[in-house]
Amino acid sequence: MHEGHRSRLKNRFLEEGLDGFEDHQTLELLLFYAIPRKDLNELAHSLINKYGSLAGVLEADPKDLAKTPGLGLNSAILLALIPSLTRIYLKDRWGTRPTLDGTIKAGKYILTLFAGRTYEVFYVICLDAQHQVIYPALVHEGTIDQAPVYPRLIVETALRHKAHSVILAHNHPGGNPTPSPQDIDVTKRIQSALEQISVTVLDHIIAIGEKYVSCAERGLL
Repeated sequence: MHEGHRSRLKNRFLEEGLDGFEDHQTLELLLFYAIPRKDLNELAHSLINKYGSLAGVLEADPKDLAKTPGLGLNSAILLALIPSLTRIYLKDRWGTRPTLDGTIKAGKYILTLFAGRTYEVFYVICLDAQHQVIYPALVHEGTIDQAPVYPRLIVETALRHKAHSVILAHNHPGGNPTPSPQDIDVTKRIQSALEQISVTVLDHIIAIGEKYVSCAERGLL
């Protein structure tokens, strides 16, 4: 019976994709590849109830996931891989040297860097003279509510990658994307430090989910 259910779900995916799947069915399909020969419907429902949504399951701490009866570490790692794989996939679609010559392009590119992240991180996107990405440098991973960023580290990053200009970017996973007084202060300190090596800060973009705010557009640079 279980094998027949698995075959039906797999064939349905091949014919229709995931668009028509309910969240627990998508989770079941994923878990087929980590847990053989077992009815996973109840487990899938239980996980979604516990974490609130499919996204909540995929973004959960794998060590916490692994404590779920019937799941185990291999299955937890498989689920936890999905947000990171999504982020890598989205970034890879931009190619190796995308041109970020406007706020919309920069904002969309930056959103891919934060996809699936549940904690605060800070990026320095190093650009050449044509505004092509040289390297998106992850310079700090902080707690969910703070990411202390040091201008010296930013300067070293810009020098190492021979940046002509940079775009700063970080996320507000626990709130809204509106720049805080601390964000504005950090931006000005980094700007001042980079001016000493003739590197321009084009923007500081703050992201949350699918939204972002540009400090340049708000006149905060």
